[in-house]
Amino acid sequence: MRWLLSSSLRRASPLSSSPGFVRMLCADPATTPSFDDGRAFRLKRTSEIVRALTVFRLCSVPVLVTHCDKLLSFSRSILGPRLFSLLMRATAYGQFVAGETVLEIRVAMDKLSMMGMRSMLAVPIEEDLGENREGEQQYDENLAAMLDCVRISKSGAKTTSPMMQLKVTALLSAELCKRIAVLLSHPGLSEQFSLTRLLHAMEGQEVRFSGLSDGEAGHFLCGLRRLHRVGEYAKCQEVRVLVDAEYTYINPALTLVTMAMMKKFNQSEPWIWNTYQCYLKDSFSLLSADLSVAVRERFCFGVKLVRGAYMDKERKLANEQSYPDPIHQSWESTNHSYHQSLDMMLDLIAKDSKRYSIIIASHNEDSVKHAMKRMQELGIPKDGTCVCFGQLLGMCDHVSLILGQEGYSVYKSIPYGSIDSVLPYLVRRAQENRTVLLGIRKERELLRRELWRRVLRRSSGPAGGTL
Repeated sequence: MRWLLSSSLRRASPLSSSPGFVRMLCADPATTPSFDDGRAFRLKRTSEIVRALTVFRLCSVPVLVTHCDKLLSFSRSILGPRLFSLLMRATAYGQFVAGETVLEIRVAMDKLSMMGMRSMLAVPIEEDLGENREGEQQYDENLAAMLDCVRISKSGAKTTSPMMQLKVTALLSAELCKRIAVLLSHPGLSEQFSLTRLLHAMEGQEVRFSGLSDGEAGHFLCGLRRLHRVGEYAKCQEVRVLVDAEYTYINPALTLVTMAMMKKFNQSEPWIWNTYQCYLKDSFSLLSADLSVAVRERFCFGVKLVRGAYMDKERKLANEQSYPDPIHQSWESTNHSYHQSLDMMLDLIAKDSKRYSIIIASHNEDSVKHAMKRMQELGIPKDGTCVCFGQLLGMCDHVSLILGQEGYSVYKSIPYGSIDSVLPYLVRRAQENRTVLLGIRKERELLRRELWRRVLRRSSGPAGGTL
C-alpha cells in the first residue's frame, strides 16, 4: 500500500518532491512573502490548473451558484449516474473533495504534505431545522463516521497535531439545539445547563433538564454521550477537534456543549476548539465571555477564527422575523472584528502558548499578513501548533502554498465521501460562500498566468515536469 501511495503521488506532481524547486519558491526569511507570486502553482499539474479555472469561472456566475442544486439534479437526470459522476469528479467534486475511499483520502493528504501543508479532515454531515431524523440510529451512524474521521486523521498525518472538523448537528438534532438556545436565554432555566451538569451527563450519569420533554431530554443525553465518545477517542489518538459554528439560532447550544467538552478534555492542552464568526456583531463579546469561563474553570482554550458563511440566510431571517440584523454592515467592520479577536488571542498565546491556540481560518490576504506581522512582533514561532492558518481545499491555494513553503503551519479543510453524500455539502458551501467565490479573481489570474506560461514553454521547447 505504501508503494501504491508513493507511486500515485509521483505521477500526480513530479515537482512537488523536488527539494530544489521547493527552495526556489521560498522567499528570503527576513521579508514578508508575496501572495502575488504565482510560482507556487508550478507544484500543480496542468489538468488541476485547467479544472480550477473552469470551476472558478462557473462559480463566478451568480445565477449558477443560486440555482446549483436544481442544475445538478437536472444534470443527473439527463446524464445518468455514471456520466454525472464523471462530470462531478472532473469539476467541483475533484476540486473541493479529497475522494471517497481511504486510499484516495490518503493520497490527497500526502500531496498536501509534500507541498508543505497539513490536512484537516471534515465529514460533510450536518443538519438544519426541519431535517432532523426520528430516533437515534442516524445519529449513531454519524458517530461511527466521526470516529472513522479520527482514525484517518491520525493514520494519514505526516506531522504532529492532526486536526479534524466536527459539526454538532451531525450528532444532535438542530431542532433540539434551537430549543436549548431558547432556554439559555431565560436566566431561570439556563442555570440547569452548567458545564458541570453537562459533563456528568456526558460521562453517563442521569441528569434531568427541566424545560425539555422526555423525548428531547433523552435525545440530548444521547447526543452528549456521542460527543463525549468523539472527544475521548480524539484525545487518545492525539487529534485536535475543531467544532464548527453554524446558524445564530443554534450557536448558543453548540458553544455550550463545546465548552463542556473543553472542560473535560482540555485540562493539559487544547484538544477541543470552538469556532467564532467575526461577521457577527457580538462575536468579540462572545469570545471574551468564553475566555473568561475557560480561565475561571481552568481549562485550555482553542479557537477557530472565521469571518462567517451564512450571511444571506441570517439577514433574510432577521428581516422576516423583525429582529436586528446580527451581521456587521460593512466589510471594514468585519475586518476590524476579525483583527480585534485575532490580536487578543495572539497576545494570550505569546504569554502562554500551552493554554491557548488559534487557527486563522481566512481566505483574506490582509488578515493573513496581519497575523504574520503580529506573530513576528510577539516572537511566536511560525511552525508551532499554537498558531496556524487554514483554508478550504481547492480555494486560496496561492496563499496556502506560499504559507506552507515558508514554513508556517497551514491546514487545508478536506471534506470527503461519496458524490451523493457530499453534494448537499458542496451546494450549501457554494451558496454560503458566494461572496468569497465572486472575489477569487486574483487566484484565477495567477492560474491563467501559469497556464499561459506552460503553453508558451511547450510551444518553444520541451515540456516541463508538470505538463
